[in-house]
Amino acid sequence: MNLSLCTITFRHELLSLAELTDWARANRFAGIEMWGGHARSLKHREIYDADWLKAKGMYVSMLSDYIDFTKCEADFLSAAEELLEMTTNWNCKKLRVFAGSKGSDVMPFHERVQLVIYLKQLCALAEARGIYVLVETHPNTFADSLRSTQWLLDEVGHDHLRLNFDVLHVWESGADPVEAFHKLEAQIMHVHLKNVSERSKLGVFAPGNVYSASGSREGMVSLFDGELDFQHFFDACDLEHLDASLEWFGRDIYAVLASDAAKLASLRGLARC
Repeated sequence: MNLSLCTITFRHELLSLAELTDWARANRFAGIEMWGGHARSLKHREIYDADWLKAKGMYVSMLSDYIDFTKCEADFLSAAEELLEMTTNWNCKKLRVFAGSKGSDVMPFHERVQLVIYLKQLCALAEARGIYVLVETHPNTFADSLRSTQWLLDEVGHDHLRLNFDVLHVWESGADPVEAFHKLEAQIMHVHLKNVSERSKLGVFAPGNVYSASGSREGMVSLFDGELDFQHFFDACDLEHLDASLEWFGRDIYAVLASDAAKLASLRGLARC
């Protein structure tokens, strides 16, 4: 397993990419998961590019952003090209998106149809660049359950549509993460790792709270201290061939990430210690 650091973790920190990369390299991270907002801000900073990152012994494992699947086709395709260009510029092969912004049980039929059509178009454009589109398993999107995620993969039916498997959100849906991982394993290319102190605190990960500098962080805990048993998950699932990101949104960034990365390094299958 190749472990990545998410730049979104530092959304409220005053830190350069050089500082972040040096710290990540020194703390057992092999790659960087680049947030789309950060990729946009770096587009005109010529010093920072894929070659610069490679010289530091690291790479962008995934570019994570969002795209509106309810736009008109011209606007959607324009947004898709921008995302794919940013992904290409970092010599990255994975683009993470959300499957809309409504849950599978409430998404209107016409939006579901358009989601499938647009995902097919996005995957075709991505394939031409050698990029895979990864839909994240996430609440309040169409990929909010095992059933709806499998349906979406089947309906789109494109080899360049894959999954970013967020273990906690799969557990949040009521599914067994181990069983879900085994059922979806052929389509999983990346894994998100985070935990929560108890199920009743899952709301702390709502986007509106996470992206607020003054939002609550109550319930965010290090990976092996939460209600979800990650030791069991790692024992039962083979992640050796995958990239995984520690997705930390809480406080004490450096201490928590360094500790979790060290614990993960002690597990069999982590690429670098």
